[in-house]
Amino acid sequence: MQERDIFDEKQETKTASFACPFCRERNDYDVRWLKRTKKRNTNRRMNEQDRMQFEKSRDYMVRIDDQLMCKNNRCRKRFEIPSAQSIVFI
Repeated sequence: MQERDIFDEKQETKTASFACPFCRERNDYDVRWLKRTKKRNTNRRMNEQDRMQFEKSRDYMVRIDDQLMCKNNRCRKRFEIPSAQSIVFI
């Protein structure tokens, strides 16, 4: 069984404030996330182990963007998103 059998996927954009490590200017950036929500009904082909996995699963989001480009016109350098959090449970 794959995750596509358990979850519906949808892309979302969230706004977050980050400071560029090169020019130290703070701006709001749009960060893309992949939101995975649990399907409402189970598939009939599931065996007992798959059903247990389906019951234990819960909604979560995975960050798609790992790097951002500075919005300062003089800098425009790429930097990594400074938080270590790339998965968020809803």
